[in-house]
Amino acid sequence: MLFNLNEFLMSISFALDFVELDITGATSNHSKRVSYICYKMGENLGFTSNQLYDLTALAILHDNGVSDKRLHDKSLGTSLNNFSLIERKKEHCIVSEKNIKSFPFSTNVSDVLLYHHENYDGTGYFRLPGPNIPLMSQIIHLSDILDITFSLDHLNNEEHNKLLSFINDNRNIMFSDDIANAFLNISKHKSFWLDLKTMFLTTALKNLIPSISIECSFKELRSMTKTISRIIDSKSPYTQLHSSELAIKIEKLAKYYGENEDDIYKLVIAADLHDIGKLAVPNSILDAERKLTLDEYEVIKEHTYYTRVALQGIEGFEDIVEWASNHHERLNGKGYPFGKIHTELDFNSRLMGCLDVYQALTEARPYRPSLTHTAAMQILNDMKNDNLIDSKITEDIDYIFGSNSFNPFK
Repeated sequence: MLFNLNEFLMSISFALDFVELDITGATSNHSKRVSYICYKMGENLGFTSNQLYDLTALAILHDNGVSDKRLHDKSLGTSLNNFSLIERKKEHCIVSEKNIKSFPFSTNVSDVLLYHHENYDGTGYFRLPGPNIPLMSQIIHLSDILDITFSLDHLNNEEHNKLLSFINDNRNIMFSDDIANAFLNISKHKSFWLDLKTMFLTTALKNLIPSISIECSFKELRSMTKTISRIIDSKSPYTQLHSSELAIKIEKLAKYYGENEDDIYKLVIAADLHDIGKLAVPNSILDAERKLTLDEYEVIKEHTYYTRVALQGIEGFEDIVEWASNHHERLNGKGYPFGKIHTELDFNSRLMGCLDVYQALTEARPYRPSLTHTAAMQILNDMKNDNLIDSKITEDIDYIFGSNSFNPFK
């Protein structure tokens, strides 16, 4: 298939905004705004089309490690300042660099995210002297700092002057002369500041980024979605293997049913991405060691809607969107978020729904230990009898994953 990387990037950007929504209680389109500034600076510095694409892609991805639960301090509350504190942790750079290894960049982008918080005077996390810092890292660093420090969506004259003074005061300290001058050059135009406003930002960015499509199979595409799966699952210590284990199980069952290779890999990709909407769910809910309140449960139920919204703009993902976002729909119409009934749920949506329940039950949660296969099947059989999930798939889960019967798909 011809796969549009721009559409995939915008979906990732949307999903990373979910992380900010969790941490701050609101989203400022941080990754998009940083990406826009980076593009304009790269253009001013004479970057090629391929370099501009890679720079904007890296800018969108620069905060991909922020969702990692290991970077969060339990004492942190919900505020933009706390998002900044998490982003400023050295480990965030290491995780972010590791996570992008499988993304198909066109140019050499090695260590760009690793060093995107280095100061030009060598006082960054890794003490790298200015000339040794990758140029793309320097551009992302300035763009990131400005969007965290100033309200770029609605600067008044006083704040605008403070921003310009900040740039000049930090020449050869945080930023090189070339980087500072590039920003001052692009920021002279009124259109630059208007494009940064939330109502115009997405359109402006889409119009700027060079369109890049690659010819790839769903099997090859899976290397990218596996990375996104790790980002999703790292949000909570209780879900660190959820999507990856679900992908393994759904591949086994899809092969058992004799599905073709494309559908098998589309199912695996759907498993990788099915919980992308959970990036918007606060960890205070995901990690709660008690029964959730009704309001908290309503927040949990929103995640499948967010999954659909995040993925639906990717051409060629039509089946994947359905299978990923229907995993909490039920045959009798009592699921969420749309209350679909059995005639609206195809076989692979039912398969995803059944296996997601089984996988979740056999994992530890903050309020209970992992269940045995037998205990999990008791719950699945009750759901089957209540016309919530598919009877045949439930029986096959028992056969394929049960400990008392041998089969070649284990």
